[in-house]
Amino acid sequence: MGGVLDIRLDQVVVERPGFRLEADLAVASGAAVAVIGPSGSGKTTLLDLVAGFVAPASGAVRLAGRDVTGDGPAARPVSMVFQDNNLFPHLTVAQNVALGVRPVARPDRADLAAAEDALRQVGLEGLGARRPGALSGGQQSRAALARVLLRDRPVLLLDEPFAALGPALRAEMLALVAKLRAEHGMTLLMVTHAPQDARLIADSVIFVDGGRAQAPRPVAGVLDTPSPEVAAYLGEAGLA
Repeated sequence: MGGVLDIRLDQVVVERPGFRLEADLAVASGAAVAVIGPSGSGKTTLLDLVAGFVAPASGAVRLAGRDVTGDGPAARPVSMVFQDNNLFPHLTVAQNVALGVRPVARPDRADLAAAEDALRQVGLEGLGARRPGALSGGQQSRAALARVLLRDRPVLLLDEPFAALGPALRAEMLALVAKLRAEHGMTLLMVTHAPQDARLIADSVIFVDGGRAQAPRPVAGVLDTPSPEVAAYLGEAGLA
């Protein structure tokens, strides 16, 4: 990976009809941060700000001290894994993963070899010739992570990619993410509706509610001695 870096949202404001999100916070280099909060509060919007899919009405997005507010997603050192894993059904698994090297319809032999190596790292060795529809949900998530490895970006954003998985498989995927992050050096932001996921993988939590993304705080402090707002959310989430 290209080296870990810090994330800074400097007095950022996002405004849409009926929606406003403010964020003035920093994520340290190499941190693993869970993003939690009620549905519709702006958790995905926060990730989209970092990735470049959403432009703020005001404020600045800085990565490693560089202002990237005007840069599109392709120009940012960021990879994002979505809830649906964003795999193309008409391509093989290896071809999907090879898109992490170059976004071309026909990857060359070297690209496919790199994809097969990434698949090996996530436990999918020998499955590159299959179509995504032939994989289980957990295997599709692994393929999406393999593509992240080939993108070689130091910031990893996870937008609930494991939400549809059962508890045991979700824990297995989180363990794989933690392993890959440690091996390759990534700063991680992960949206989740499951507070126990934050305990498994994160060292701090960003709580999003009431139009504001709060600064990261240690996981234990947020979940074990919650503020009234967090306590209300945890009750709503049912600790699930």
